[in-house]
Amino acid sequence: MTNASSPAASPAQTPWPTELRLSEGGRALTIAFDDGERHTLSAEYLRVESPSAEVQGHSPSQRQLQFGKRHVAITDIQPTGNYAVRLLFSDGHSTGIYTFAWIHDLAVKREAKWAAYEAELAARGLSRDPKGQ
Repeated sequence: MTNASSPAASPAQTPWPTELRLSEGGRALTIAFDDGERHTLSAEYLRVESPSAEVQGHSPSQRQLQFGKRHVAITDIQPTGNYAVRLLFSDGHSTGIYTFAWIHDLAVKREAKWAAYEAELAARGLSRDPKGQ
């Protein structure tokens, strides 16, 4: 089996999802792949790493750091073609198309990406908590 190492990996290289399941009132998404991998990703993590242009920008310098998303939930999962889903979030965000390769990449790199996210929040004096909490 060849593992995807980036969101740009071809679909043939990425394990195919066999199950997407919301839990914890939409605060977590569990995804199982046909190679036996199973990951549970928080809605907060998926929201702050959204593939949307609103978050990622059109270049790395345009990326917008998301903060205050600790309590966000996924309110709906909409299939998009046969290669992706659109996740709708309780804060109104709905523009990201999450390819299965993107989700797989987020899953396998979760620890490093989450640590970098928390470090960037700290460096900017921002919080995962919504304003006023």
